[in-house]
Amino acid sequence: MTCFSRQLCLLLCATLPVACSQPSAPPPQTPEVGVLRIEPRPATIEAEYVAQLDASNTVEIRPRVGGLLEQQVAVEGETVEKGQLLFVIDRQPYIVELEQAKAALAQARAGLQQAERDLARVQPLSELDAVSQQELDSVTARESAGRAAVQAAQAAVRSAELNLEYTRVTSPVDGVVGRAQFRVGGLVTAYQSLLTTVYDTNPMYVNFSISERRMLELQEQFGARPPQSRYDDDNAFKLMLSDGSVYPHPAHLNLVDAAVDRETGTLPIRLEVANPDGLLRAGQFARVVVVVDRIDAALLVPQRAVQELQGRTSLWVLREDGTVDRRDVRMGARVGGDWIVEEGLQAGETIVVDGLQRLRPGIAVSPQKLEAAGVGDGR
Repeated sequence: MTCFSRQLCLLLCATLPVACSQPSAPPPQTPEVGVLRIEPRPATIEAEYVAQLDASNTVEIRPRVGGLLEQQVAVEGETVEKGQLLFVIDRQPYIVELEQAKAALAQARAGLQQAERDLARVQPLSELDAVSQQELDSVTARESAGRAAVQAAQAAVRSAELNLEYTRVTSPVDGVVGRAQFRVGGLVTAYQSLLTTVYDTNPMYVNFSISERRMLELQEQFGARPPQSRYDDDNAFKLMLSDGSVYPHPAHLNLVDAAVDRETGTLPIRLEVANPDGLLRAGQFARVVVVVDRIDAALLVPQRAVQELQGRTSLWVLREDGTVDRRDVRMGARVGGDWIVEEGLQAGETIVVDGLQRLRPGIAVSPQKLEAAGVGDGR
């Protein structure tokens, strides 16, 4: 045997026991999955809509007389009461107008008194045929004209008094004063110039719209006119502010419009909500959460347990032998972090919630039970 052959044999003998002593590959492990037993639970189905707030009464303040704006009494943004003074228009021209009207009234009364005296003298003479019928008719006409002149002068005085009163612009409702459109010294025109706007903010209106499809669904479920008792509950409508907080006062149904909006194809709906603290303002956006339905025994599964592919929804169901199977199901409404199963799942069955990416039909799994509380909210 050559030297090279001897070395090769020694090398093989040294390495062969090492190779033979290496362990074989471990068998595949059973995947651990989180499972949940599904039992019927009560569920409240809600729908959410974008809404805009509006004052229950919005009054444009316009002057009834024209002139220079002399004083702005109300402070913008502050609450005012009905009859409270807001603006004052220059009163001097209307004071003079009232004095002229009163003078004209005095003159008309004097003329009437003279006509009455003339008629009192002429009437007895006419009975004695001492005056002509023409003169009697003339005196009677002057007395009637004088009486009419007094009435016209009285109306002019009342008109002048009203104009003088209208120089004091007051609020017709309780509410909040908006931004003033004129400053002191500005020239305002009667019935045209917009001085400001007063918003009656208690209560407030909440305006939103539902789709025509949703309207038809409600009509199919409850008839052409849903029962009013359905909306009398304080929890039927919930108002969510832009910061995510829930408005503390309940909202109540105020109006369902009689016609669908032709431009948007939606049905306008209005709610009424108390606003005693002035937290809500006109033009503010919010969300309305509406209770659509209440189910006493619903099969709720966590949304993350549902697989969606090409319009099909499925769940992984745990069999009694410890294997899993994929099952097509029909889903209903979403409730928070859960989803209602309408068809394909029975009460008491167990589904896989966590570890879905490692599953194949028919494989055995190591189930880890999950608590129903908190599973569906994404925690």
